[in-house]
Amino acid sequence: MITLFWLSFVCVIYAYFLYPLLLIVVGKYRNNEILINDQEYELPSVTLLLPVHNESNVIEAKLSNIESLEYPDNSLKVILVSDGSTDNTVEIIKNYETDLNLKVIVIENQQGKANALNQGLNEVNSSIVVFTDASIMLDKQSIHKIVEPFSDNNVGCVSGEDHIPANQGGEGLYGKYELFLRNKESKIDSIVGASGSFYAQRTQLIKPFEEGLAPDFLSVLNTVNAGYRAITQPRAIGIMSASKSTSNEYNRKVRTLLRGMAALFSNLKLLNAFKYGWFSVFLFSHKLMRWLVPFFLLILLISNYFLIDQFVYKLLFSGQLLFYSLAIVALPQNSKLNNTVIGKIPLFFMIVNLAILKAWFLFFQGKRQEIWNPTKREEN
Repeated sequence: MITLFWLSFVCVIYAYFLYPLLLIVVGKYRNNEILINDQEYELPSVTLLLPVHNESNVIEAKLSNIESLEYPDNSLKVILVSDGSTDNTVEIIKNYETDLNLKVIVIENQQGKANALNQGLNEVNSSIVVFTDASIMLDKQSIHKIVEPFSDNNVGCVSGEDHIPANQGGEGLYGKYELFLRNKESKIDSIVGASGSFYAQRTQLIKPFEEGLAPDFLSVLNTVNAGYRAITQPRAIGIMSASKSTSNEYNRKVRTLLRGMAALFSNLKLLNAFKYGWFSVFLFSHKLMRWLVPFFLLILLISNYFLIDQFVYKLLFSGQLLFYSLAIVALPQNSKLNNTVIGKIPLFFMIVNLAILKAWFLFFQGKRQEIWNPTKREEN
């Protein structure tokens, strides 16, 4: 039991603490950061691809946001795909057709995000495609900044950075942690995941998206598999709010994780470190190990229970119970702990790991989730 306890403990610590430390250490000796000379770089043609489903509450703000983007009009095309919207999303969009270089594709019956993206890609004739969601508001210089790294011919995919205010719950704190990892990975080799709300890829590297596979994750995997780098651009910023409720965040996580698992298991060859080097280490550590944490936590709790007669393990068991108790107390929206760090972190940690367990359960049942309902987020 002691061996099980400490093995599980080390695995959890590695996934969340030792892996970031590894990135810091390796980054001191290996720096492949892209040097951008934007004065000599000719701006490429760009297509902004936006799939939507029932986004009437945010679509007008999103289109106004697109209007404000500072990028040459003759080099920027916008393709908006409505995937079976049943509200007045399409009517709102049509009011902007004359003001924007906008192509609207209307799919009458909802068929899923992959199909919507593929329908949009059929209309692309630019060298770069920027993928975005309706819920994220882009900085006016964000398109210019996200295409800058493509001046390096080795770069095939670039992720923007979506910022969630830290005062909007554990999602914001967790987002900052993820951005830290992504920036470290980017400087060493390639990131293992792009922002699903805002990222760009060379058109020549884009393959048709597959049903049930996470599009943003798949774009990164396809890029690396093709011999290019996937990096992050900290200056390409988008602002988004946290999920409106814990249940919304949980459901979003399950959907994202399920698609991510399907994408990874379709590309297991990328875990071969002899061929893909540091990227394989990142993929194993950042994705697979993180997805195994709930099982390590269960082993940790159960093995700790059987060691409770020893004082040190009694303290550790009490600490685990306290951590999970804080998460449960913080669960109600009106809980005072919900607005404190000691409540936010345990709650979000519990939500994430419960979502991982649910995603594994669905994955091994052979279920895939393609029909999506956009996550409802707090008003800015």
